[in-house]
Amino acid sequence: MTPVFGTNPPQGLITHVPHAERLGMHLVELGAGFAVIRLPYAPELVGDPERGVVFGGAITTLLDQCSGLAVFCAVAEIRSIATLDLRIDYLRAAKPGRDLIGRAECYKLTTNVAFVRAAAWEDNESDPFASCHASFMLGANATTSPLALFIASMKKQPSERSR
Repeated sequence: MTPVFGTNPPQGLITHVPHAERLGMHLVELGAGFAVIRLPYAPELVGDPERGVVFGGAITTLLDQCSGLAVFCAVAEIRSIATLDLRIDYLRAAKPGRDLIGRAECYKLTTNVAFVRAAAWEDNESDPFASCHASFMLGANATTSPLALFIASMKKQPSERSR
């Protein structure tokens, strides 16, 4: 399967989602049916000041964003999606002061639903602090989603983009 975004995917695949941009997520790698995203450590993401642990909402956002991108990299044609179900098992607390990495793989596509598994870690992929299973509806809100607007802007000629 050929990745729909090629070998040099635009950072706009993350920044078109306002909360992902605000959190400073960075696209690390995309491939056929998978995505890797880095969430840089920031003091405002700490949910437990005593221990310095990043709050669960930021981790959920990382894994949801990463899972959605994995779906986009698995489909033959770009379609809007919506998260149907996202389950996260927190295996341990993330280590304080570290960037967090999420990797997701879309392992099954049906006509209307995509299925994804993901994990998050700081230093070593073999030692995750969270694991995730998710499902996504394919073809949701096709005309007004942020992704649809981003894709439409990429299709414009370079001279039209600056308008």
